[in-house]
Amino acid sequence: MEKLLVICGATATGKTKLAVDCALKLKSEVVSADSQLVYKDLNIGTAKPNVNEMRGVKHHIIDVAEPYHNFSVSDYETLAEIALRTIVSENKVPVICGGTGFYINSLLFNFGYGNAAANEAVRLKYQKYVEEYGKEALYEKLKEVDFATAEKLYFNDVKRVIRALEIYESTGVRKSEQNDELTPKRKYFAFAVNYKREDLYDRINTRVDEMFSCGLVEEVESLISRGIDEKYQCMQAIGYKEVLFGLKNGHNRSTMCDIIKQNTRRYAKRQITFFKKLPGLIWLDPKEATAETVMEILNDFH
Repeated sequence: MEKLLVICGATATGKTKLAVDCALKLKSEVVSADSQLVYKDLNIGTAKPNVNEMRGVKHHIIDVAEPYHNFSVSDYETLAEIALRTIVSENKVPVICGGTGFYINSLLFNFGYGNAAANEAVRLKYQKYVEEYGKEALYEKLKEVDFATAEKLYFNDVKRVIRALEIYESTGVRKSEQNDELTPKRKYFAFAVNYKREDLYDRINTRVDEMFSCGLVEEVESLISRGIDEKYQCMQAIGYKEVLFGLKNGHNRSTMCDIIKQNTRRYAKRQITFFKKLPGLIWLDPKEATAETVMEILNDFH
């Protein structure tokens, strides 16, 4: 069975550097698992790695979507699986790097769609519902009837949200009550860096300050000048939505910066909660979060 190395966890924990270090050790490539890095021209607010940070390591699933495109978990899974097959065919161990848990889970597990037969009438009804009311409204409907399943999905993963609603409406049984959720696709070794909360928050605050110094506001203004505003998925990303809102409402940069810091800290907490549920995840102390440590642990498993 093929193996993956996964470097995951909260934002601002040094995932990119560790993943590149590991890829260099393995003579392999990195497959990004970050829902913001998929967008072209969103560079500063996403902390997108530059050429120097990549250090010659090939990175996949970065800059694959235009800012005015929607990009779903299914879209990610399709592209990432192609990248994984290519890397594995060259006898390399792919290095998955990112903090979007739904992306990572799509590569590690087969998510069952339930044993209920397809109900095209129900499916069509909810497809029309999405067109009329939007993805978030559809997701809220799922939360009302099957909160446990909704927690495991992302609102943008419309296909699976509709399927969960379809199962409930067709059978009266919640998808979460069916034992078909997590089936491993492949063997993996997953690592995350476990910063103390106050240290993590300091790193987040420093990163956001650097984003403003590097031109985050100007980056958002450039996107707005092209007609990319709040109706586009990419502008719902932390950093972009706050600046967009601030520019429209006369906020100064200090206010925007403080709001982004707060929202990023909250997001980091949600990421940590999510990844704590990842089976087999190995938490590294920051002082031990090196490629050498990861390689030693991998060797112990051989």
